[in-house]
Amino acid sequence: MRERPLGALFLDLNSYFASVEQQEDPNLQGKPVAVAPLYADTTMVIAASYEAKAFGVKCGTMVRDARRMCPDITIVSGRPPLYVSYHKRVLEVLEDVLHIEEVHSIDEMRFKLMGDERVPENARRIALKMKKAIADHVGPCLTSSIGIAPNPFLAKVATEIEKPNGLVTLTAKDLPHALYGLKLTDFAGLNYRMKARLNGCGIFTSKDLCGAQRHELHRAFGSIIGERWWYLLRGFDLPYAATRRKSLGHSHILPPELRTEDGCRDVLLRLLQKASARLRSEGLRTSSMTVFVSGFKRSWECRIKLPPTQDTITLTEWFYKEWPNHDYEQPRGVGVTFHDLRLQDEFTPSLFDNLADRTLLNRAVDKVNQKFGKNSIYLASLDKVKDRAGEKIAFNKTWLFQEGKDDNVWPTPTRWMP
Repeated sequence: MRERPLGALFLDLNSYFASVEQQEDPNLQGKPVAVAPLYADTTMVIAASYEAKAFGVKCGTMVRDARRMCPDITIVSGRPPLYVSYHKRVLEVLEDVLHIEEVHSIDEMRFKLMGDERVPENARRIALKMKKAIADHVGPCLTSSIGIAPNPFLAKVATEIEKPNGLVTLTAKDLPHALYGLKLTDFAGLNYRMKARLNGCGIFTSKDLCGAQRHELHRAFGSIIGERWWYLLRGFDLPYAATRRKSLGHSHILPPELRTEDGCRDVLLRLLQKASARLRSEGLRTSSMTVFVSGFKRSWECRIKLPPTQDTITLTEWFYKEWPNHDYEQPRGVGVTFHDLRLQDEFTPSLFDNLADRTLLNRAVDKVNQKFGKNSIYLASLDKVKDRAGEKIAFNKTWLFQEGKDDNVWPTPTRWMP
């Protein structure tokens, strides 16, 4: 079989949110830091520095548990606009080293290697140049693990082999034995549910995964995706399958003062306003939405079918119809998710509704807010919570939706100025 050359470089910024906070505040450098959505022991850590990870603190750890595990830990309230600002700067300096083929998330990006860049020594020099560029022009606290391999899939896997600040090259001759030390969940796309499925088919280790035949992986994955994995594990460079957005939503961890029935309702209405504005900005309509309240004792969730819409008032009316049926205890967080998304030109509007009038109204509201600032116009019912539920960085998200002029904008640090 002809040896497949190196073709991809993948960069993963280490403990990104926590590293940015350490870069911003020298007093945090070298110390255990955890980033949380808000200052409350009942919320969860969304990022931890490596100093905190040494005590077992990780993403998903309750803040109260993090304080118990590491008494000296500093809890920082997340600042998404700051992380986006750093992300943009990282892209700028890396683009000067090598063209970015695709940004996967706020802390992950991949690069295509061509020509002499595929020579292992040259690829390694490029990776080291990237690390230096980030340290010199963004900040030394931002370290990264870089993987180099014949395809992007294996390059991303290589970033898991050495952390933090790693640099691993997987050539064709290194496969598959170089992967044997990984856990199944170290492979991108294999969560714990998929791991259980693989275990049921006799695949318990990465060695089992790499040694399985195509038909065995097809059966284990339950689809042709398993065969795709067979080729990827052997270094074949397969084209990325295009995906389409399936859902859109927002959630919010409630501060103690809003853990009431009125607080839950008002924040859900705020999330509806925010998510419907995003629908309109992306030219989408939804035919189904889920609203939920997560509770410490009991949670509640409701799926609502509705005619295709992007109208805030219509969505609010449907929400009010279902809200009296809520059933939860000791609320902790709330959320709204829109499903069955379609582009505007993919549906035929009804002749018997006021869609045209509502469209003009929404367009006017959005235009005023974009010109004069977020919440220049808003529904009266949102008065107490209009400034709540700020934008967050979700999985695979690299930007923050702007509900109005200057929303989610972070000033550029002077040290980045030329």
